Amino acid sequence: MIIRTTEQLGEAIRARRRELGLTQEALAGVSGVHRVFVSQVEHGKPTVHLELVLRLLQALALDVSLRPRDR
Repeated sequence: MIIRTTEQLGEAIRARRRELGLTQEALAGVSGVHRVFVSQVEHGKPTVHLELVLRLLQALALDVSLRPRDR
């Protein structure tokens, strides 16, 4: 999966969360963040840092790929 926007990142995170059967609250709990933050990320709301990182990656012609980690 190629991620180029905060919206695409949010969609990927939401899809994976649902695939694992987690609620936003559960994901927030295991991640150590607030549920509102999870919601904001899933809705593609850019944070200053994330948006800047994605811009840098795009400028460098780099893509971010997400895949389940091997355990």
